[in-house]
Amino acid sequence: MQQSWEMRLHLAERKEKTLFLKLTSQIIQEILSGRLKQGTRLQGSRTLADELGINRKTVQSVYEDLEAQGWLVSKPRQGTFISEHLPDLKLESTSNLMTSAQASMEVSTPQEEAIKNDGIPDTRLIPYELFSRAYRHALIKVTRQKIMGYGDPQGALELRQALLNMLSMERFIQTTLQHICVVRGSQMGIFLAARVLAKQQAQGQVIVVEQWSYPPAVETFLSNHFQIVRVRLDQHGLDTDHLTEILKNHSVAAVYTTPHHQYPTTVSMSMDRRLKLLELSKTFDFYIIEDDYDHEFHYDSRPIPPLISLPAAEKVIHIGSLSKVFAPSLRVGYVVADLEIIQAMKQDILLIDKQGNAITELAIAELMQQGEIKRHTRKMRKIYQSRRDFAVMTFQQLFQNKVEITMPAGGMALWIKFNLPYQTHYTEALSHLNIDSEYNFGSHLTSKLDGFYIRYGFAALSEVEMTQIIQSLSQVLLDG
Repeated sequence: MQQSWEMRLHLAERKEKTLFLKLTSQIIQEILSGRLKQGTRLQGSRTLADELGINRKTVQSVYEDLEAQGWLVSKPRQGTFISEHLPDLKLESTSNLMTSAQASMEVSTPQEEAIKNDGIPDTRLIPYELFSRAYRHALIKVTRQKIMGYGDPQGALELRQALLNMLSMERFIQTTLQHICVVRGSQMGIFLAARVLAKQQAQGQVIVVEQWSYPPAVETFLSNHFQIVRVRLDQHGLDTDHLTEILKNHSVAAVYTTPHHQYPTTVSMSMDRRLKLLELSKTFDFYIIEDDYDHEFHYDSRPIPPLISLPAAEKVIHIGSLSKVFAPSLRVGYVVADLEIIQAMKQDILLIDKQGNAITELAIAELMQQGEIKRHTRKMRKIYQSRRDFAVMTFQQLFQNKVEITMPAGGMALWIKFNLPYQTHYTEALSHLNIDSEYNFGSHLTSKLDGFYIRYGFAALSEVEMTQIIQSLSQVLLDG
């Protein structure tokens, strides 16, 4: 719907603290009131910025966030429009609506899952049109080529070839198609690695995990009858000196680590420790299970090369995922390992899965080959970096010296220490905010009087949503 008149917006009387929040809230309010109707084209970002006397980047950021929330739609070479499919609100009546910022929070529920799952992508930013086209092409291909039956349990050849190219060009990993196995997300890769190692090892062997570690991985190792021994962490990642002590006293089958952005502390393992870990692997003859779950999102410099790309990496089982690029429901991951491990995994896949989803694998392969995944990742990296910076700034503004945050070099979450004595009523109060992690409270500290930690996922939240939830958190913790 083209407009014969330009929409005028006034921000001076709004109470929000930043221009970003003022403009975001004003546009939502105009949509709710019916003044901005579905299908209406908005002014270009430069035109609106000039009219309001603000920076064009602010307008662009507002448009991107509102598009992510479902309020706006961007059409190439046409402009930005009010969506024809707005979030689920009763637009016919505004008499009982909250303020516009509150309304934005009410309709945007991903912030709940972002904290519950402490670091998930914003599924509202998925390029659905590209996905639809790629899936359509994949469906046509499997139909015409009559490959709707069972395929290779190691994964579609096209996807493994696309992964091979990506791993070589982006991750410095020199491997072959035979060393890559497609799985249904990183958790399946962890399970297969545990199962294969359990068959190879004697009863009662140990898997070493970091002091704080990914709970589903720990549960997977326990379910395969391994003992768990924890190795210390510090600001440089896994403590290889402590690991050496453990290796001298235990029969270790594998070390499970998240070296790129350690889960949950977000620390990146230093290069000297990476090399030392690989050296220990050869000396003591154990595998390293490298969970590289969000390698794509590194903001401050080039990502550190994965363990498997470094010298002496023969016993590394590298596990990656594309779910963090798009959405958790996109169950596509991969394992890179030696042939013995990959062949054993194939046999287990035949028992539990037969093969993956050929249509999804072909669709993802097309998107990778055409460069669409790289373009989408580059776009998301900028958005998530901006959200990381905003989250840190907001926490520091509201909590000041009551909070300690080391700015993570990458990832989709913050590891936050609150310099506040733990209060028993926090449990129920924070559960209402959907903060539900075993890392919330001070069980890992010397004393709960010293403070407590939470892991806060920021990637799935717009700035409006983050402001609301961090303010709510401050009311719980500071006003008590």
